[in-house]
Amino acid sequence: MNLNKLLTVIICVLLLCNENVLSAQRKMSRQEYVDSYKEIAMKKMREYKIPASITLAQGILESGCGSSVLATEANNHFGIKCHKGWMGNCFYYDDDEKNECFRAYQDAEESFSDHSLFLTSRDRYNDLFKLKVDDYKAWAHGLKKAGYATNPQYAHLLIKIIEEEGLHLYDKMAFDDDFIVVADVNDPVPTPSYIPHTKLPASHKIMTTAEREIFEYNGVKLVYANADDDYFKIADDFGIYSFQLFNYNEKPKNHRLSEGEIVYLEKKKKKGAVEFYFVQEGESISDIAQKVGMTTKELYKKNRMKEGDKVIPGTMLWLTKKKR
Repeated sequence: MNLNKLLTVIICVLLLCNENVLSAQRKMSRQEYVDSYKEIAMKKMREYKIPASITLAQGILESGCGSSVLATEANNHFGIKCHKGWMGNCFYYDDDEKNECFRAYQDAEESFSDHSLFLTSRDRYNDLFKLKVDDYKAWAHGLKKAGYATNPQYAHLLIKIIEEEGLHLYDKMAFDDDFIVVADVNDPVPTPSYIPHTKLPASHKIMTTAEREIFEYNGVKLVYANADDDYFKIADDFGIYSFQLFNYNEKPKNHRLSEGEIVYLEKKKKKGAVEFYFVQEGESISDIAQKVGMTTKELYKKNRMKEGDKVIPGTMLWLTKKKR
């Protein structure tokens, strides 16, 4: 092999490796995909009454989290073919048949919009809109029945994605007026994003002693600190060691109580009372662990985080199951 041929081979190999690297860089995780498109899906739910969970699950499944050829080359996240009457751009690709015509879009948002129009403008999907807008299981089976996909497991695959990723929460959030608008700290040009308030169960009073009212939350007994309280005083009231209270509440010995602060009288649980919690502005993992009655160790573990990792507002934390 002469030098010119050798150089040609080397260049081809390098180009191929570079292409593979770029392809890998385009690959998103499910959570990254959801974070990128959840607001569009909720917006379309409000406009067209299509569950955001269904839209996101279909996007994940049909586009491989945005990494499919159709998604990367044509911004087509839902595998929608041209069909009769399509006047937009086209992209030809081998699917069920060779060189099939698929719709091509300027960007992903246009694909999400056309997905909504596609479902609302075709008679065969009419029965879907007789279903409850938050019944994702019925919608998944309805899509399969209407012939959206040929895979016999299509409905089950959608339901599995929705339940594994907690996408049904976005169906509730889409019509929830109780939002906080904050800037994404990772965005050099801050843009607003929506943070829902997690509706935690209330603590309930279980007994009253001469000294205190005792409450329970998430199966753990607690009291609320008075204005002049400290851990030593509370420990004395209940005849327990102060170091136990510091351990139960995961606080250093120099921690000063504020009026109304939660003080657990027992060790916190490994699970929360609700499935998920959305981080609010200014909250840390230790703040949230105290709020939901869980140990910080378990909260980190459930969310596959390392101790000391920071969380930004809007992050969805898993409280009962381990994040997938």
